[in-house]
This record gives sequence, C-alpha cells and structure tokens, in this order.
Amino acid sequence: MKVSYDWLSSMVEVPEDPSELATEFIRTGTEVEAIETVGESFDHIVTAKVVSKEPHPDSDHMWVTKVDVGACNVDADGNPEPLQIVCGAQNFNEGDHIVTAMIGAELPGDIKIKKSKLRGVVSMGMNCSARELGLSSDHAGIMILPQDAPVGMPFSQYHGTSDTVLDCEITPNRADCLSMIGIAREVGAIYDRDFHVELPAIKAEVGRATADEVTVELADGNLCSRYVARIVRNVKVGPSPEWLVERLNACGIRPHNNIVDITNYVMMLTGQPLHAFDLSTFAERDGKRSVVVRAAHEGETFRTLDDVERTLAEGMALITDGERPVALAGVMGGMDSEIEDDTVDVLVESACFNAGRTSHTSRDLSLISDASIRFERQVDETGCVDVANVTCALIEELAGGEVAPGYVDVYPAPKTIESIELRYARVLDLCGAPIEIDFIQRSLTRLGCSVETAGEGRETVFTVTPPSFRPDLPREIDLIEEVLRLWGMGRVEATIPAAKNHIGGLTHRQQQIRKVGRVLRSCGLNETMNFSFAAPGDLERIGMGEEGLGCPVILMNPLVAEQTEMRRSLIPALLQAVEYNISHSTANVQLYETGTVFIGRENASAPKERENVAGVMSGAMGDISWIKKPMPLRFFDGKGVVEELLDQMRVPKVRFRPAEGEGYAFLQPGRCAEVLSGGVVLGWVGEIHPDARDVYGIDIPVVAFELNLDALLSVAGSQEAYHEFSQFPSVEHDLAIVVDDSVTCEDLERRLRSAGGKLLVGVRLFDVYRDKERVGEGKKSMAFALTYRSDDHTLTSEEVEKTHQKLVTKVCKAVGGEVRS
Repeated sequence: MKVSYDWLSSMVEVPEDPSELATEFIRTGTEVEAIETVGESFDHIVTAKVVSKEPHPDSDHMWVTKVDVGACNVDADGNPEPLQIVCGAQNFNEGDHIVTAMIGAELPGDIKIKKSKLRGVVSMGMNCSARELGLSSDHAGIMILPQDAPVGMPFSQYHGTSDTVLDCEITPNRADCLSMIGIAREVGAIYDRDFHVELPAIKAEVGRATADEVTVELADGNLCSRYVARIVRNVKVGPSPEWLVERLNACGIRPHNNIVDITNYVMMLTGQPLHAFDLSTFAERDGKRSVVVRAAHEGETFRTLDDVERTLAEGMALITDGERPVALAGVMGGMDSEIEDDTVDVLVESACFNAGRTSHTSRDLSLISDASIRFERQVDETGCVDVANVTCALIEELAGGEVAPGYVDVYPAPKTIESIELRYARVLDLCGAPIEIDFIQRSLTRLGCSVETAGEGRETVFTVTPPSFRPDLPREIDLIEEVLRLWGMGRVEATIPAAKNHIGGLTHRQQQIRKVGRVLRSCGLNETMNFSFAAPGDLERIGMGEEGLGCPVILMNPLVAEQTEMRRSLIPALLQAVEYNISHSTANVQLYETGTVFIGRENASAPKERENVAGVMSGAMGDISWIKKPMPLRFFDGKGVVEELLDQMRVPKVRFRPAEGEGYAFLQPGRCAEVLSGGVVLGWVGEIHPDARDVYGIDIPVVAFELNLDALLSVAGSQEAYHEFSQFPSVEHDLAIVVDDSVTCEDLERRLRSAGGKLLVGVRLFDVYRDKERVGEGKKSMAFALTYRSDDHTLTSEEVEKTHQKLVTKVCKAVGGEVRS
C-alpha cells in the first residue's frame, strides 16, 4: 500500500518528518519498506521553449524541432546548442513553452529516453504529452505551458509535484489499512488525534430509476455476499483533473480516463474495489438490463481488460449480463464492457465477493490486481451503498454525469456484529503493564469500536462492539493485542517469570526432540522448515495412501490458492524443496524437518495433531574431489540414517519389513521398508517412485523417510545400560548360507543371533552372491562374519565348535537353507 503523505496530511495531523511516522508504523505492526519521493521520477525532465519547427525530410507528419532547455543545451556532438528533437505531435508552434525529457530520463511505464535516430534524423530527447508524464490520460498532443513559464527549470520544481510516499507492507489481517481512510484512522489511534474525510454527496438524481432499468441476481450466494448497482447517464469521458491524477500517481496507479480514475481513487480512499461498466454493452431484454453473478463453467473462456483470453476453471466467479461474461468478479473487468471515449451511460458496481474464491481465481490465473488483493482480505460489505454514492457523486462532479434515482441492493444475509466483553484485569494480567482504563477506552474508540464501561478498578469491564471493517477482532484477546500494540510493546518491562519449587529448563520431550535433530545433522542432513499448509490433493498426486492420515482439514480463509489444507505429511513440501534446489543447480540435497501434521476426523470439533520427523536425500553426499567420486545416494543410505537415529535414541527391537500395498505406491518397489519397534510401526523409508518424482519435475533418485515422532519417543530409551568391556579374546567364524531370494538379511541375522545365544556377540553380513549355475535358480548365498566371546573365560575350540554347529543346524532348518561349501 503506497501512502501519499500529502493526501494523508489532508485527513489527519501527521509529523513533519515522514520517517517519524514510519517508525511509529513499524512499532505498531505496519512494516514500512521504503520512503520515496514522487518528484524524483521527473529527473532529467525540464521546461523548454520551441526555437524552430521544420518538416521532417522523410515523413509527412513528423517535425524536426530545436528546443531551448536553458543550461542543458547541447547538440549531437556535445556543442552548446539547443536540443534537436524529432516530434510527431501537431499541436505546437515556434515560441511555445513545453516539457522536454532529455537523455537519461525515465518516464512512467518504464520508458527510458536515449539518443536515437528517427528516419535518419538524430533526436536528443522527447517533447512530452501529459499522458507520457503520467499527469493525465490526455494524449492529444504535447503539453503546452503558459508563455511566462521559465526555460530550463526542473519540471518537478515547476509543477510542484513532489510528494513523499510511504510504501507500507500491510499484514493480511488488516484489510482496513488498504485504504487512505484506514491509514488515517490508524494514525489517529497512534497519536490520539481526530481524523476527518470530506466525502462528496450526490447533488441531484434525475431520469429513470436504476431499479426500473437494471436487475441484479446472485445465482450462487457463495460467490457474492452483497451487490449494489447504480447508473450514471450522459457522462463525458475525458482526462482527469490534475489533483486526481497526482493522487493516483502517488499511489502507484496510472491514470486512464476520468471514469476509471474515479473508481480507482475511491478504492484507494475507502478500500472498496469498484468497477464501472459501459451500460450499453449489456444486453437489453424487455426494457431492462441484467447483472447476474454466477460460477464459471469448466473450460469457459473470457477476455480480460489486459486483452488476454483466459480459460476459466469451474467455480470461478463471473459477472454476466445474463448471457455473456462482462467481468471476472473481484479480479478484473472485460474488454467488451470497458469504458471507452464514446461511453455515455455508466453502470457502477459496488460489491463484496467471496475472499477464498477470489484468492483462488487470481492465483490460478496468475492475475493479481488491486481489487483481488483487497477482496481476498475481506472487504467491509456494510459500506457498499455509501461507496457507490461517493463514486456517483464524483462522476457527477468531474464527468458531468446525471445520477439515476435510487440503486439496486441485493444483500441476502445482512452482517451482524456481536459485542465482546473485555476485562480490565485480564488486560493487566496478560500485558504485564500498567495500562490505564482511559487509554484502553480512547484507543479502541479511535480504532472505530463502540465502547461502554462498567465497574471500577481491576473489576472494570468494557463492552466493545468492533467496527464492521475489522473482522479480525472477534475475541477478547484480539482487543487486548490492539491495546498493547498501541500502548507499546517496548514499554513493557522485562521481568523474570514467577516460579515456585522448580527451576527452568527443557522438558524431557524437548530434550529428546533436540537430540533427534542433532543425530540427523550429524548424519549430514540440514534442517528446514516449511509451511503447515498444503495444496489440495498433494498426497493423491504422488500416490501416497491416505490410510491413517484421516481426511483433509480445509482452511476457511486460505492466504494463497496453493495452500488450502493443513498438511497430513511432511514429504510433499520436502520434495518441493528438492525440486527448488535442483532447478537452482544444487543436486546434492539432504534435508530433514520435524513438524506437526493434522489428521482430520469426521464429525470431530478439531483435527488430531501428530509430530512427525521426515527427511529427503538426493544426489550424493559431498562434492567431487581428486581422490574419489561420491556415490549416488540410494535406499541403504536412507536406511542407514534411520538406523543411526533409532540406535542413538535407544529404540529397542528395531526391525524392517518390506513396504507393500497401494499405501506405498509412491515408493520404488523393492527399495522401501516399514520401520518397526517390536510390533509398533514407526514409519517408513525408501526411494521415491519415478512417477511421484515426475510430479515435481525431479529427474534423479530421491531417498526419503517419515517417522511418527510421537511413537518414536514413546519407545525410546532414556539411556543405554552399561556393559563392561570383556577381557577375554574373541573367535571369528565365517558362514555362507544358500537361501531363497525371498529370505531377507534382517530375518536371517535375527535367527543367527537367537540361535547363537550369549556367546554370539557379533553378526556382520559381508557378501551376497547369486549365480544360477553354482547357487541355483532363485537362490542367493549370504556370507556372515560371526564373532564369539565369553565375558568370564577364554573360549575353547570345543565350546565354539559346539555352539557354531548348533547355530548352523537351527538356522538352516528354520530358513530352509544349506551351508555353501
């Protein structure tokens, strides 16, 4: 939101130094990104005088002029001569005083003035029209100044257009501050000052009533909560007055014509987006014209004001004349109904469109407008009629229009506002600051609230009715926040929290979660943090089963169209992070995240929340060096990270089993596993399926894992039991067993440890061999290094041999294997 300091100062008393106000804005929660001077945009633009005017030798409509620009006179060779400029305008003569943009000037619309040749003749600048200077929509010819205008004076100094602009970053909850009135109200609350706004009123209503000529229908009540229409006849479309153009320029809006400029001006003034239609473009049936707000059909096309034909999705809001679309509701008007120079009758729309639908539409079409920004943050529907009247009054005043009597107002469900009880004792307890009762009452009143008080001292209770333009104040705590931000967080004294019989510190759970992060970082993964929001259908797109993840939790007012649900898995966002890094030439990505997932439940008041930890690994660990080339990360790298995490967390009875079924369709078959502790499923680890990677445009293998952190911590041990080092030597035996391909290493290792008893202290797989001829079809040989040792004596060969033979017999029988000779 660009705030004109001159405009603001006409509404409320402001500090002389804009930076002082910027500091107060930042203190109270409104970020100021920059303080700019509008007049600086007229750099290298000066007043000038036409010395000569000759026909262009190679054109029948262009002129070669010599222009006196005072001290800046210089010809193409750098000599002190009047500027030679080729000009196509026809409305000037020798001796006229004009405005000239010299080489190096930048005009509105990102037009940069350079030395050029027009049909072979050198041109050292541009003689400017009011439209090219951004001062008006008039482009009939160059701007002619009075004969007493000085020559060579900077145009910003001559015109007095310098204005300071505060570029404010408005938070999503403060839609009221996307208007000059809202900013003035905020300034009044900060400095405890009155603000005033003079709004024009309609002088006379003449002709046929609006209701006799226009009907309004809301075919889908979910798209539009209120629609107000007024008609203004016999308008004269033309350039806007200078004061209006200057205010729009300061707000970053380029002028078009007086009708469009008025709607933009009122939007910036009140925060209510409006639209002006050429009434003659609406189809007439039985002497009336219709306005119908309906949902678009899938694949329906519409050409917007930027002259782009757009394909719409089902559910996008459209305004139609009963037959064809005339505007994309809440976003942008259409080419076929825009205000033209020959427009006579105007239909003024003042409406309130659904915030979520508007956000979806603008982002799905990549069409962000000033109107959509305001509608998606909720516009005050109670002011639609007043804003329409102000707009018609300005059209009457600036375009000679005749306002039709009355208006059409379709408002199916009028908005009601409930009062809130604010307890003074609660304010003191939460803020920890001596905020006075009078300050609370004054501040809330300045913000537009209606305030009544009862009681005395700490027992004082305020009955507060928030204004309709502040939907972000539905609770007592929201009012307390408003009071505290105006009183000043910096004024709250730092105190040590009261505590009895205990000292501060991390809880056991917090310590364990931090330990999880330390272990994963030691494995080479970097921590990341993503939004808790997700795109609709993100699990379905990659083939992730929804079993155990519940139903999606839908946001009522999503900030962006791509994030309308609460996440049910951490993996989609991590895969997006991998894609982002790869697209920015970083293929070696190792990330992890701990965060909450939300599991929706039917007929439940709130979703179930669960802590998960997940990670993704792509590319290779480390960079290419002269001594070795890094190996690509695959399934066993991810499994190794999970094993290390579970080992460090002292999780008992860890085992892995193949992850199978439709629930794991997003993982590569044969390269994925469920992670268990005894009979408790902790999560999974595996390589992402190529089809799932394609959804994110990832063309290299990605290993991922996701564990239920709550379940992991519930089975984790606090510390490992101490085992004294043995003082006796160990004995090693190698054992190669031929088994079916279906027998897993984990199963075989578990059986070896069980059969070996207390003397078997180490089992390590060191070889897997397959050969149809020597081992057999569908068979494999798995070779293990077995370590035997006793803690209280030196083993004899007889003891080791007896234990070993018992182990071999028992294991071979259990798995149907045989010892490979």
